[in-house]
Amino acid sequence: MRAPDRHAAAAGRLTQTLDQALQRGDSKSPAIVVPGGPRLTYAELREQVASAADGLARLGLGRDDRIALVLPNSVETIVLFLAAAFAGTAAPLNPAYKEDEFQFYLGDTAARALVVPPGRGEAARRALPHGVLLVEASLDDQRRIVLESSGRRHLARSAQMPHGDDVALVLHTSGTTSRPKLVPLRQRNLAFSAENIARTYGLTPDDVAMCVMPLFHIHGLMASTMATFVSGGTVIVPPAFDGMTFWPAAAEHGATWYSAVPTMHQMLLLRNRGERPAGAERLRFIRSSSSALSPETMRQLESRFGAPVVEAYGMTEASHQMASNPLPPGDRRPGTVGLETGIRIAVMDESGGLLATGVPGEVVIRGTSVIDAYANNAEANAKSFSDGWFRTGDQGRLDADGYLSLVGRLKEMINRGGEKIAPREIDDVLLQHPSVAEAVAFGRPHAAWGEEVAAAVVLKGKATEKELLAFARERLADHKVPKKLYLVDQIPRTATGKIQRRSVAEAFNRG
Repeated sequence: MRAPDRHAAAAGRLTQTLDQALQRGDSKSPAIVVPGGPRLTYAELREQVASAADGLARLGLGRDDRIALVLPNSVETIVLFLAAAFAGTAAPLNPAYKEDEFQFYLGDTAARALVVPPGRGEAARRALPHGVLLVEASLDDQRRIVLESSGRRHLARSAQMPHGDDVALVLHTSGTTSRPKLVPLRQRNLAFSAENIARTYGLTPDDVAMCVMPLFHIHGLMASTMATFVSGGTVIVPPAFDGMTFWPAAAEHGATWYSAVPTMHQMLLLRNRGERPAGAERLRFIRSSSSALSPETMRQLESRFGAPVVEAYGMTEASHQMASNPLPPGDRRPGTVGLETGIRIAVMDESGGLLATGVPGEVVIRGTSVIDAYANNAEANAKSFSDGWFRTGDQGRLDADGYLSLVGRLKEMINRGGEKIAPREIDDVLLQHPSVAEAVAFGRPHAAWGEEVAAAVVLKGKATEKELLAFARERLADHKVPKKLYLVDQIPRTATGKIQRRSVAEAFNRG
């Protein structure tokens, strides 16, 4: 495992981002705007975070306590994320979880408190373990956070300033066939990540970010929100992503960029009739991360919305961003996730040796934003760390200019009679067909070959399975052409809109 960076630990704290923003710009400039709802200036946001952190401390919560947040995208969510990270450790959870899921996540995080809106979060309330404090959070008429908890005496205490090495946030990896791993992210990890993202895209106080990713996910927390705060810009926070209201909100508030998963980009494209939508004229760039973006989708986004698209590479264990394509006039290379940003990236073989340029292997990373270890998981730590490098589980290659191309997840490669096939290559070919909206290739069990190639496809026009297979056969070697296509209305995905290939395979291979 990687030793902590003590110099960084002494310096980086997440809430310093608000202090920096106040120093760089007007304290009365907007920090958060909810379309049709409340807004907070930077001065108000800083005051609210300090007040809510003290409120959590008065309820007896402190540095070593994990505070579960089950809240929709809102002003309250952002304030309480920062307050919980200041007073203790924030543990945001998906409000759509069922009771059994809440039982697991609340137990696995060892939450000391659960924060929910008044009268909401019923499944989380039912799953609340004995002894865990229930807190209701709301905004009053003065846009101030109010914390209510029955049966708990308020203490005469305030939140203590965190150290850079303190854990600020815990999130779970999105497990498919294995138990999700608990990722502890330190103040220094998150502070560095926010500054790194802002620096990559040259964010300024004039930038306005549309936050469409959920705030229980590292993508929305770090890329859309905290990186914007570092720059002193404004975050627009709709309650949820809605393809019908996205552009009107972007137009009203002058959005200059947004970051999303490919599924959201595709939903915006499906609702677009070809003309540049009102609200896109101020866009400096469009960012895509958390799942592979096909070159064809990138081309359509740029053509219809009139802004450069940059694909980035991120994961929870790295506090989100690890690599990104540069903005113009830099060289954006479709099909790659760009250049390393702020951390080091290499490619490693199975024995732990670093590989030469152009040779595929496992992508490994090291740097200030990368975790030191998983929580309470010695087995995962032994497998995931090698000579100071963190093994991402992704297969990729670096070219001579340092651009990283991802082949796919190592566990998702299709093994057809010993021939390893990257499913993303098949996705990209199918997505070139004008009638295909989404495509996900995966391995299907085969008696002779071990696995055979299959794919699930969502259409946006008329096409038959025979036509699509003929299209693929013209562009792929025979052993890569799907032997089975599933024409479906939708493809299973996570709450963040991310497609998990192994989950898709399990869903369609049951039939």
